[in-house]
Amino acid sequence: MISDAKIRLLRRVMRHGRLLAVVFAFTFLYALVSGVSLGMILPFVDLLFSGQEPGPPPLSETAGVLERLRHDIQGAAVAWFFAGEPRDALGRICGFLVAAFAVKGIFGFLLAVFSVTLEERVLKDLRDDLFVHLQGLSMRWFSGRRAGELLSRATNDVAVVRKAVSSLYRSLPRDVLLVIVYLGIVFLASWRLALLCLIVFPLLAAIIALIGRRIRRHSSRAQAHMGDLSSVFQETIGGIRVVKAFGGEDFSARRFLRVTETYLRSIVRLRRIASLASPTAEMMGAVGAVIVLWAGGNQVLGGTGLSATWFVIFLAAMVSLMQPVRGLTQIHTHLQEGDAAAARVFEILDTPPRIRDREGARTFEGLRDAIRFENVSFEYDPDLPVIHGVDLVIGRGEVVALVGPSGAGKSTLVDLIARFHDPDSGRVTMDGVDLRDLRIDSLRRRLGIVTQETILFHDTIQANIAYADPDPDESRVIAAARAANAHEFIEAGPQGYHTVIGDRGLRLSGGERQRLSIARAIYRNPEILIFDEATSSLDSESESKVQEAIDRLMQGRTTVVIAHRLSTIRHADRIAVLERGRVVEIGTHDELLVRGGLYARLCERQFAVPLAPGKTGT
Repeated sequence: MISDAKIRLLRRVMRHGRLLAVVFAFTFLYALVSGVSLGMILPFVDLLFSGQEPGPPPLSETAGVLERLRHDIQGAAVAWFFAGEPRDALGRICGFLVAAFAVKGIFGFLLAVFSVTLEERVLKDLRDDLFVHLQGLSMRWFSGRRAGELLSRATNDVAVVRKAVSSLYRSLPRDVLLVIVYLGIVFLASWRLALLCLIVFPLLAAIIALIGRRIRRHSSRAQAHMGDLSSVFQETIGGIRVVKAFGGEDFSARRFLRVTETYLRSIVRLRRIASLASPTAEMMGAVGAVIVLWAGGNQVLGGTGLSATWFVIFLAAMVSLMQPVRGLTQIHTHLQEGDAAAARVFEILDTPPRIRDREGARTFEGLRDAIRFENVSFEYDPDLPVIHGVDLVIGRGEVVALVGPSGAGKSTLVDLIARFHDPDSGRVTMDGVDLRDLRIDSLRRRLGIVTQETILFHDTIQANIAYADPDPDESRVIAAARAANAHEFIEAGPQGYHTVIGDRGLRLSGGERQRLSIARAIYRNPEILIFDEATSSLDSESESKVQEAIDRLMQGRTTVVIAHRLSTIRHADRIAVLERGRVVEIGTHDELLVRGGLYARLCERQFAVPLAPGKTGT
């Protein structure tokens, strides 16, 4: 039974119908020329055995269709090759052999070129679809996945799928056609001996099918272990600063060695099972060959209908048949391995994006009134709510701060504004319109987000500031950098705005990275700003420069600020205090201090002194 993964891979190959037709054409020509090349044994052996122009043996009255066809072919070969002296015939045969193998080589080369082109196009489509689809999945989906495991699916699994794709349209048609051509020659030479050989094939097919099932099962396990290996590698390199700071090199090495040992065992087990297919096929073929040699040799020696010439052709065809038959067993192995890998890739492609535009979604033209949370609840896992029953209004042009203990749901709440998640119940609205009724791209174009974990890319400073702009405006980039207090250190760099900052911006300090993040938000000229702990990890000097840039950016914009350092949000228009996923207090800094609730306790704990209204902890 053909699996769903194989059918879907075949459909992807069929997308490139013209290229596939060219590959099939050259596959057919290659197999045909291979048969013709093998058929050159007939005149050559006739010449050597007779030394002169031979003639086909006379036909009996009871000769069948194959005997008559064999007689006609031998007669045509004699008429064409043996005109003139025997040495002239030998020259024609040798010349024809050279020409035949040259043509075969040309067809083989063209087959390889077009096959590789088709193979790479199919894999490119698969990688492209996987990458695009991954970007459309929700942050909730990513929260339960390891980056290394996803990387393994996009790289290692796709590489394994390559073998299956190549087998489906290249190796399988080629080997099947070669088997048909060589079997045709075998039956033409002696159909009785051919039937004798076919006794072996059903047993061989049953053995290969059994091996294939085990290969698929173990291949799936091996790919999963490769995902673990990639995850550990990626996590260790990504957290190398922590590894070194805690002296965890030996610990990390032992962890990685355990994972590689597990992968080693799984892949060796897989290869051991896969390696059974080829020798099994060869052994069964050898048994069939011995039976043929015994039966055919007795016919030739007894003069009972099979000439020595056709017996030689029969043996040559049987030997040639072994290669494509062995190839078919390897194809089965590749298809089983690719089936398991493709299933892992399609598992992601089949995951429906939870955050998507509704049918008829409208374009967000800008905030005129307010952002409203209306009885909003959300959970990452069932029975583990992050926020529940939240009601909150953020007016246009207002600065609203969110504070509360770690895990209170502050970051999740602002993620709902950007539609990184959708509420499980309730709704978030812009001017009374549910965010789910707005086009995602038009909404996010109006947002500027600066987080504690600054995400930069291995590219130039200009490309990072103007991220997602295919045609950056250099003057806007510089203006954004100046507004973010970043222009000075950028100009001091080796290549200014064209300096490459390294993976995740590791060549910059924390404050410099954060200022670039703010410059990126300024370049976007957003209408709504979200700051999620944007200064909590900075030293005092860096924080001062970053805070100055933030204050400049906030002017005239609707802003939501999450801050660990409460001194940075004391001038907010309103402060919403969250605890265990609920808004428990809301008001200005002074109003909340007077109430003496959670906010007041947080301030006293942070500043180590009781605060009176109108006072700050700075």
